Amino acid sequence: MYKIIQAKDTVRVGPEKFNMGLEDSIYESLREKYEGVLDKDLGFILSIEEVKKVGEGRVLPEDGAAFYPTEFKMMVFEPQEHEVVLGEIVDVTEFGGFVRIGPIDALMHVSQVMDDYVNYDEKNDALEGKESNKRLKNGDLVRARVISVSYSEDNKVGLTMKQPHLGAIKWLRDKEEEEENEEQ
Repeated sequence: MYKIIQAKDTVRVGPEKFNMGLEDSIYESLREKYEGVLDKDLGFILSIEEVKKVGEGRVLPEDGAAFYPTEFKMMVFEPQEHEVVLGEIVDVTEFGGFVRIGPIDALMHVSQVMDDYVNYDEKNDALEGKESNKRLKNGDLVRARVISVSYSEDNKVGLTMKQPHLGAIKWLRDKEEEEENEEQ
């Protein structure tokens, strides 16, 4: 889930930024400190959206930088368990597929791909259902549900497509067309 978070921090603005305007130097310092960082409480910090308020700065004798109390907004991505996400298959292995959701790659274990025995086709770098013949390969767009989130050294997110209305987008479209043809 993407969210805009309001935050407060005392920001260090190094002397190399003293030639910039105050808001620009604070914005750049915030970007350097936060963007691309995983915070276990907030999620993946994607961008600093706006500097809202800047307090009076102080210079500490032992550090040539200025420190400003600042309020700002930032965009974060935090996957939530049970959330339905859209993503793209970016890697297929014998144990499953990796799906890019937002700024991260989540794992969809081979047991969570479909209700069918799934084989890994190494030659074509794809997963294939034994009876359904459904294929999943790099570049396929999928709709999946988040089933686990773990912020540790590995930062793991697990996905499933074994529930109704989930799966590769092309599978879902094919099923809709079949149902429409049956109704006619």
